[in-house]
Amino acid sequence: MDQDSVLHKGGCRCRKLRWRVRAPRSVEAWKCNCSDCSMRGNVHFTVAPENFELLGNSEEFLTTHTFGTGTAKHVFCKVCGITSFYVPRGTPNGVAVTFRGVDPGTLSHVEIKHYDGHNWESSLDQFS
Repeated sequence: MDQDSVLHKGGCRCRKLRWRVRAPRSVEAWKCNCSDCSMRGNVHFTVAPENFELLGNSEEFLTTHTFGTGTAKHVFCKVCGITSFYVPRGTPNGVAVTFRGVDPGTLSHVEIKHYDGHNWESSLDQFS
């Protein structure tokens, strides 16, 4: 697979929230079966915070939801409600980017892996 790092752009459905992220052309994305990810249909890849940047006035369209431990920061657009990125509980020092929010043309391959978020605590070893 092509691991060259490129600058991807993306955002939410209404395009009020826009970002860019430096990541490989080919990414490993996680499909989680926890209640939140399942209901949203989220599949994400994670990058270091320094590789993620909000563009323009995107911050004014963000709102955040937390629950449980409060570690995860579920960020979504105030206008269209789409979660195009968030801070995950499993890797709170990263930014989880919803791969479907990436604009077409820069991702060459997405390998989808499954994470057992329904059994969250016992599944955390996958990231250790």
